[in-house]
Amino acid sequence: MPPSAHIRSPARTPEDLHAIIQEAINGADLDAFLDAHDDDATVVVPPDGRSARGRDEIRAAIAPLLALAPEMATVVVKTLESDGLALTHGRWRLAVTEDGNRSELHGLGTMVSRRRPDGTWRIVLDDPLSGP
Repeated sequence: MPPSAHIRSPARTPEDLHAIIQEAINGADLDAFLDAHDDDATVVVPPDGRSARGRDEIRAAIAPLLALAPEMATVVVKTLESDGLALTHGRWRLAVTEDGNRSELHGLGTMVSRRRPDGTWRIVLDDPLSGP
């Protein structure tokens, strides 16, 4: 079954979004990555830290990363939630292979997510480069 045909569970908590992003990156599943974000979300893209806003920009910015056979691990270290908004911090590690060379990035990321009327969560702002 192609990744885009995979039936995904929506995020029931803000913390679920970190696991969904990890699974999407590890599976090189661009559609799953996009589905975790609001239509007008903004994402800071490693390693250079440029921002991409909206699905088309995010798709164009993330696709080259997914082509590098990424392996990601993440753990949520803090959540702050109020009135349908959540701020989560997660430590992450991302290993990629480019031109036969394996390299690794790591850091502390910050996500702002919003609860939708159906109770699921989507990312509004995602900055994986917000901390060391």
